Amino acid sequence: MLLDRGHRVAVTGRNPERLRRFADELGSPGGLLLLPGDASDHESVQAAVDATVETFGRLDAVVANAGFATHDTLADGDPEGWREMVLTNVLGPALLIRASLPALKETRGRIVLIGSVAGFQNTPGNIYGATKWAVTGLAENTRRMVTADGVGVTLVAPGRVETPFWDGLGALPEGHLLTAGQIADSIVWAIGQPEGVDINTVIIRPVGQPV
Repeated sequence: MLLDRGHRVAVTGRNPERLRRFADELGSPGGLLLLPGDASDHESVQAAVDATVETFGRLDAVVANAGFATHDTLADGDPEGWREMVLTNVLGPALLIRASLPALKETRGRIVLIGSVAGFQNTPGNIYGATKWAVTGLAENTRRMVTADGVGVTLVAPGRVETPFWDGLGALPEGHLLTAGQIADSIVWAIGQPEGVDINTVIIRPVGQPV
């Protein structure tokens, strides 16, 4: 969607083959930069930001979208799985903010963090939810830190979305689900706000999701 609007876009991910398939599906446009790397690794994130600025000459927006759930609880879960989830879901966005902030201050750009309704509603024993509560707090902490520099911060917190997130449970939840494209619409809308406008929190649920 951003490419269609004339943006130049850098996309990161841990799986180089998946990145290549994504580029092939789009016809390998010239404004697309693929950067394999781990969102929870400081050097990898810094290198991705540096490569983007070097290639495109500036940085106007970043989107912290990496995340996953272990789909277990404090009572029965695997602590090693929690470690990777916490590093990806919480440390990852913090590292992206840290790495991108100097360039975003220059352009008075925007930070978009992908949270979750789970970051506003407690679920018994749910560590994934705790990571998203952390992202909710990180968004507001960051906004207060950077708003005087002209940098905007938006938290996009989806409810149930039809993505591979649910693969670990073996089936999609019942009822209507949002699409990834509908969430992308909200991200693009937040990025496209005029200078001086800062959309801070966008909570998106499908109609029929009660909590």
